[in-house]
Amino acid sequence: MSQGPWSCFTVACAILALTMPAASPSVRADWGKPLGAGSNGPGGQPRPVSPPAKLGADEAATIEVFEKAARSVVFITNTAIRRDFLSLNLFEVPQGSGSGFIWNQDGHIVTNFHVIYGADTVKVVFADQSDFQARVVGIDPDHDLAVLQIKAPKDKLMPLDVGSSHDLRVGQKVLAIGNPFGLDHTLTTGVVSALGRTIKSMTERTIEGVIQTDAAINPGNSGGPLLDSAGRLIGINTQIFSPSGTFAGIGFAVPVDTVNRIVPQLIQHGKPIRPGIGVSLIPDAIAARWGITGVVIGRVAPGSAAERVGLRGTRETRNGRIDLGDVIRKIGGEPVETVDDLHRILDRHKVGDQVKVDYVREGRQLQATVTLQAVE
Repeated sequence: MSQGPWSCFTVACAILALTMPAASPSVRADWGKPLGAGSNGPGGQPRPVSPPAKLGADEAATIEVFEKAARSVVFITNTAIRRDFLSLNLFEVPQGSGSGFIWNQDGHIVTNFHVIYGADTVKVVFADQSDFQARVVGIDPDHDLAVLQIKAPKDKLMPLDVGSSHDLRVGQKVLAIGNPFGLDHTLTTGVVSALGRTIKSMTERTIEGVIQTDAAINPGNSGGPLLDSAGRLIGINTQIFSPSGTFAGIGFAVPVDTVNRIVPQLIQHGKPIRPGIGVSLIPDAIAARWGITGVVIGRVAPGSAAERVGLRGTRETRNGRIDLGDVIRKIGGEPVETVDDLHRILDRHKVGDQVKVDYVREGRQLQATVTLQAVE
């Protein structure tokens, strides 16, 4: 009788079964149990727990700083009012979010300007999820700073200790606290990577003396504090440098010396009080088109510091020709090539300071000593 391939396979299986040793009943009884079930199986007993590791001095100090500072850090959300195109009903839409921190017990909160930019309503959320409506007290877009105010119980308002940024050193340990992605307080640590950096604000003005750090700063960290190892405020996290939009090891913070100078002005006046000479300036693009090196004065304000020392602005003559104003080349001995250069140099001074202004008029090199005034 002929046999197909399946017949041969059946015979082979039967022979294999006869030659295999019989499994013991105890082994067969355990086959149906999950791995680790029963006292004899692998993993049948929990592993003993090792004694807790003793925290190092640096770890303990970091934990202490975080636990104290986290009470001062808040989450900020802002919404904008929009009108439905069809129904014409008004509704609120999320506009953005970020972090901030308590400045004083009057309820002032400091954050970045870009965190509350375009907002119609702003809400401040504490760690215990209690929230308060905030009003915008003052803004300084040129330094990416804003001050809010809330009405909250005094026991919730725990201001951070304010440090200094002029004496920071590269390699110094720093800690960043914020609410990235709307999560609860998070802590990242790193070092001061570089000092004296410059970045551009939303208004394209240069922010000077910026702190560079490798402490991770992610979306939502903006407006949160950068602290030193003693828990003192040394900067406000504001930007990251990243080709992909995520943190790449380079973050920037507005230095606390700048913050400590501007925030009181925002609280008192709603805007920064800047030192200036009382002139309006011709845009750089037009000056460049005219082939001019330096900053051209467009108009001198009546009664201004510039008028008192005889500086002239640009004017149109009776026959329609343009009579070019004075061209500022230096302020306080520093070269001035753009409008941003002039603002950047003046920002280092305060109202009442005297500075030497080097300028060109009709080909002549002239100099005047100007007492800086408050300008908007």
